[in-house]
Amino acid sequence: MAPGIPAAMERPHFIGIGGAGMSGIAKILTRRGAKVAGSDSKESATAEALRALGATVHIGHAAGHLADDATCVVVSSAIRADNPELVRAGDLAIPVVHRSDALASLMEGLRPIAVAGTHGKTTTTSMLAVALTELGLDPSYAIGGDLAGPGTNATHGEGAIFVAEADESDRSFHKYDPEVAIVLNVELDHHANYASMDEIYDSFETFVGKVVPDGTLVVSADQAGAVELTRRVRDLSALKVVTYGESVSADVRVHKITQRGLTSEVTVVLNGKYLTFTVSVPGRHYALNAVAALAAGVALGIPAHNLASALGKYTGVKRRLQLKGEAAGVQVIDSYAHHPTEMTADLEAMRGAASDARLLVVFQPHLFSRTQELGTEMGQALALADASVVLDIYPAREDPIPGITSTLIIDAAQAAGADVTAVHDKATVPEVIAGMVKPGDLVLTMGAGDVTDLGPQILDHLSS
Repeated sequence: MAPGIPAAMERPHFIGIGGAGMSGIAKILTRRGAKVAGSDSKESATAEALRALGATVHIGHAAGHLADDATCVVVSSAIRADNPELVRAGDLAIPVVHRSDALASLMEGLRPIAVAGTHGKTTTTSMLAVALTELGLDPSYAIGGDLAGPGTNATHGEGAIFVAEADESDRSFHKYDPEVAIVLNVELDHHANYASMDEIYDSFETFVGKVVPDGTLVVSADQAGAVELTRRVRDLSALKVVTYGESVSADVRVHKITQRGLTSEVTVVLNGKYLTFTVSVPGRHYALNAVAALAAGVALGIPAHNLASALGKYTGVKRRLQLKGEAAGVQVIDSYAHHPTEMTADLEAMRGAASDARLLVVFQPHLFSRTQELGTEMGQALALADASVVLDIYPAREDPIPGITSTLIIDAAQAAGADVTAVHDKATVPEVIAGMVKPGDLVLTMGAGDVTDLGPQILDHLSS
């Protein structure tokens, strides 16, 4: 067994190995010397990257893909009980390990930073990964998206720090024991798993309660849900609480955020001293993510001025306001935003960067359950754009809910005064957008599904 590989992870088989969270764990294990195998529903750049690292990746799901000598089968909450590889694992009595347990096992013996919150996890985790790497600390990290710089969502470093995105959607973040926990915000989402805000608060309280003795909680002083969580956990023994934000009561107080095109300049007050640094992505919410990352690094003992300078090296994550290109004088940008708060933040950021240019959005709703609960708010967010195209709902892991369609969003958007066009055939979007834009416009593809594929197609159509 290679050093650093838990015994159960010597020969793991991943069902859905191409997923953002699953592939990250698989990459770390291959770099540690494990014999990794798995399957995914379709070919992808991720599958090819895993093969280049030495993993065996099958396309499609079949019982025969699971080797008899696999030491465990790793699954996420998206894998259904009737998956043929999961069924075969049961027949062979091969242990089934949830993705979060696999990730937790990789953190053992290290100094974990776990980044949680309804929004901003991927960006904040990435900022920390880039900054710590820039400082020569060689961290390990597992992120829910690909960094624009290193071009990967995970790596195995030789340093003592492990930075991980902590997913609340299925309560899997309860598995981690971080030295530093970051909570960016607390809002109601993932309606298939949480029935109320009380359940959300209970879940986040459990996560915070897993912080190791004398560990640190870094938490927003601005967002209402985070403030309420702080009130609930303040009295936990052996927990240091560090608040950050624009509130005058924040321990790490944001003095000023100045947007300069597609970057921001941030000034904070930390231990009574002013510190200014650059964030190379637009938007107030991304600037606040950087401040959270700064506070977490300081909690680990990293000098603030060194960390602030290193944070400026972060250049973004794929799908987080990622510039896809320009054609015919039109810039096309991609956004992963799919919750109304995320949508509003990204649209406000782009509105600030656009100056007098028009902002057009291609929005694809994600999940029937989320649309059912938050469709009205999604439509209201689209009123920030000059015009929007709304696609059918991307189902992901869900079955349809009778009566829940994109019409719910469109009606709300129109009621809010938005200019909205419904498009049911995704293949026609490039032509529709070409008929709407003029030189100088910004086009934003938005959503957590396959709407991201439309950016290059729109650019090709505009070029022709």
